[in-house]
Amino acid sequence: MPDGIFPFLPDWFRFDPASASPIVAVAALLLCAWYLHGAVHLWARRRRWPLARTISFVLGCTVMFSIATFGVNRYASVSITALMFQQITVMTVIPPLLIAGSPGRLLLRSTSHRGVGGIALKLAHAGLRSRWARAVLHPLVPIAIALAVFPALYLTDFISILMATRIGADALLAGLLVAGIIAAVPLWSSDPLPRVPSYPARLVDIVVEIQIHAVLGLILIRAAAPLFSGYSTPEQGMDPVYDQAVAGMLLWTYAELPLLVVLIVCLSRWHSRDRRSSRLEESREDAERAEYNAYLAEIANRDRG
Repeated sequence: MPDGIFPFLPDWFRFDPASASPIVAVAALLLCAWYLHGAVHLWARRRRWPLARTISFVLGCTVMFSIATFGVNRYASVSITALMFQQITVMTVIPPLLIAGSPGRLLLRSTSHRGVGGIALKLAHAGLRSRWARAVLHPLVPIAIALAVFPALYLTDFISILMATRIGADALLAGLLVAGIIAAVPLWSSDPLPRVPSYPARLVDIVVEIQIHAVLGLILIRAAAPLFSGYSTPEQGMDPVYDQAVAGMLLWTYAELPLLVVLIVCLSRWHSRDRRSSRLEESREDAERAEYNAYLAEIANRDRG
């Protein structure tokens, strides 16, 4: 195993404010503060709000803040492995944690209907009913995002251009977070949505994303030469070829795990919905059968009379 990749792994998880991405870090703090304020507001009024949802959202904000302020953010500019770890975390780990907290429901339940709160609620409702919201939640959008982020970003070496400057790296991290949330909302959200994709469409999205990760991961693992101009020069003792091979392994393992979890959840929800539909259909048939039997009994009684 070549030296120079794993020896600095502990530095990834050390607080490094000098290299922090301010957009994502500040957004994490603001989102966490807003969510806790809303949850505490409900609890203070003796209204129920699940603690599990609160923990999930706060954990998502914590990971979001960490990925933008820890050493991994600094190493992302010199190591494809660090960059891939950061981007996979931003796109496939943080969004489900945030969405599982049901921030939309919290907004509707904790926001005042007067003053600024009323304006915020009107804007939220208008956004949900807009054509843009329906377009963003189209089943093809997650596939388009996966194609744009991984094959298009990496195989064109556009990633080297973006990561060459601090502004480009910060903008890329923020953009990937937004893209990850948009792609994850149809799969994870239990909040009211203007468009709810069918379960077959969700399965197609998951399977296609898994294949995209697998193909790009295989390319990175099998490449015999550096693929990215910005990461082709050995820095701090790292072998660029080995570095990108480890990044490919992350796509095969770390990136696939959340998708496998959502696949299981999707199949479970689909099965539960079909069972509920079957029970409702059986109840309706039983009611119709009982009504028909009562009708026959009434006719028989009338004939005997």
